[in-house]
Amino acid sequence: MMNDLLQMAVEAHGGLSRWNKVRKIKVAASITGAIWFVKGQGDSLKDVVMTIDTTKERMVTDFPGQDKRFVFEPQRLIMERCDGTLLRERENPEASFAGQVRETPWDDLHVAYFLGEALWTYLNTPFLYTKPGFVTEEIAPIHVDGEQWRRLKVIFPDNIKSHTREQISCFGPDGLLRRHDYTVDILGGATGLNYASEYRDVDGIIIPTRRRIYAYEGDYQLVPEPLLVKIDMGEISIR
Repeated sequence: MMNDLLQMAVEAHGGLSRWNKVRKIKVAASITGAIWFVKGQGDSLKDVVMTIDTTKERMVTDFPGQDKRFVFEPQRLIMERCDGTLLRERENPEASFAGQVRETPWDDLHVAYFLGEALWTYLNTPFLYTKPGFVTEEIAPIHVDGEQWRRLKVIFPDNIKSHTREQISCFGPDGLLRRHDYTVDILGGATGLNYASEYRDVDGIIIPTRRRIYAYEGDYQLVPEPLLVKIDMGEISIR
């Protein structure tokens, strides 16, 4: 049973009846920001094409002009050539982050895991929250730039890998996602305020094509520098 806020958000983003006909979303994007440099990866995601499944947790990331591809699933990561030749794989990939500190450099499969758990969640939001096992509750609203943002606390089930179990989605008066607040388990509980904007209607699904992610302190107080992650989406298709 959806609560009032989740129902409003789902309708604003295109509605469940439309969403239930969607199987995959393909997004060309530029993903940059300070986090990748801290982890020794620089602009490695500046030109990517991601294809997410909506019915299971899976994301394929292609790199135009490069003969490699990431395949993310919660329990197994693969890096392969475009013809399917296996380059590297990692079982139970979340465990590979154990013992890391902020400056610990990442390899390609660390990047693939973080990218997968993040973008799969973002591109399935808010419809994901209607799935079995998710627990949602409306909590006190906040006021930002003259708007009231209603907030939905979401507890993820154990079988879904995402930034952390408990996350908050903030929705504007139009029901569209304005901000997504969370901590990141694999980054030692690092904080994130993920601002969503520049919405586009893609075959009836309303998707934010611009995301800017910053750290926060205390009671969700924005830390304006550095810009941790910057996501700009180009062509998007649905099937």
